[in-house]
Amino acid sequence: MEIVGIDQEKIKAISKKKKEEEWILKYRLDSYQKFMKLEMPSFGPDANIDFSKVIYYKANEEDEKIESDWNSVLKPVVNELDSLGVLESEQHMGGMGVQYESEVIYHSMLKELEEKKVVFTSIEVAMKEYPELVKKYFGKIVNNNENKFAALNGAVFSGGSFIYVPPNTKLDRPLQSYFRINSRNMGQFERTLIIVDDNSELHYIEGCTAPTYSESSLHAAVVEIYVGKNSKCRYSTVQNWANNVYNLVTKRAMVDDFGTMEWIDGNIGSKVTMKYPCCVLKGDNSNGTCITISVASKNQEQDTGARMIHLGKNTKSNIISKSIARSGGNATYRGKVLINSDANNSISSVKCDTLILDEVSKSDTIPVNSCFNLNSSIEHEATVSKISDENLFYMMSRGISKERAMDLIILGFIEKFREELPMEYAVELNQLIKRNL
Repeated sequence: MEIVGIDQEKIKAISKKKKEEEWILKYRLDSYQKFMKLEMPSFGPDANIDFSKVIYYKANEEDEKIESDWNSVLKPVVNELDSLGVLESEQHMGGMGVQYESEVIYHSMLKELEEKKVVFTSIEVAMKEYPELVKKYFGKIVNNNENKFAALNGAVFSGGSFIYVPPNTKLDRPLQSYFRINSRNMGQFERTLIIVDDNSELHYIEGCTAPTYSESSLHAAVVEIYVGKNSKCRYSTVQNWANNVYNLVTKRAMVDDFGTMEWIDGNIGSKVTMKYPCCVLKGDNSNGTCITISVASKNQEQDTGARMIHLGKNTKSNIISKSIARSGGNATYRGKVLINSDANNSISSVKCDTLILDEVSKSDTIPVNSCFNLNSSIEHEATVSKISDENLFYMMSRGISKERAMDLIILGFIEKFREELPMEYAVELNQLIKRNL
């Protein structure tokens, strides 16, 4: 089944294919009406998308069942995912979900996590098996009328993960989802909803790739995360979309008292990326961190950053942004920190560093920092640098080749980001950086 273009009848067809309840179809149609009315973003790079040519849904009949055994998945798909390292990375995870085009095709989780009552499944399965839990949080943290692409996702979402970690539960191994676009003009619109209940802890890892075609593809995901009292969630992602993909994502977390949310966000590929992970620090003494890296090469615009909204008292946030621009690429930090009038004794720190590797590349820092009380503070620091001839000469005088010296300087520049990743992902990141530079 393949659906090209968007209208109400095609949205109904997606809903019918998924055998959804009436409330889900109503949400989809409401989102579609908002999508049609909302304008494209007035800031950032131009996203020249012909919405009439996008494939909004594509799946084989075999995809109707989510497999838990790789031997039951189509062999060409398994071989493709194996070449990308997906099967190998599963060995280090507590659970794995894989989405291919529009549907989740594979899912597994360790038995010990099932015994702890942890739920890790696709959003469609969750809507059928845990409807009241999904209704409580779905569309509440990210509203379907706040931007055009959130509305589009609400209309045509397919696939994505649902995670529920019960109270007083700590996961020792990460859960992982992997998203693959494999068709020309394909749109992928996964919807991820994560709930980490009180006194619990989760690390979730996301990976994304697509092959290169002349026609552009669209990735417009929505991620909603609720972090309960005294809980912690870390969301790590390294996306390596091909340079024909528009990567336009809305990610937001709501953090309760003494909770901690950490976004570790890597953007290596895509034609255009607009992504600003957000923490709404609703609870008193809650914490938010966002560490990002963006690499912009030829014909790439990486418009990334973070948003920290302080509502509770004694809240803390930390943003660290690392950007690399080369061969005419444009790497922009766009961020927002808001400390509300009632968020007394709150602190925010923002540090943006950019490494420009040639004379034709570009980088901008566009912060919006607002503090509405007298006993809180926001610190912002930004640096732009190049690889100096002196550093290269020093390293080359020690017998290191120029290419290797540049690699070492670049890897040192992004060390803060790399050290937050699991070892196997840090090694993969090194290879991705080298291939893109």
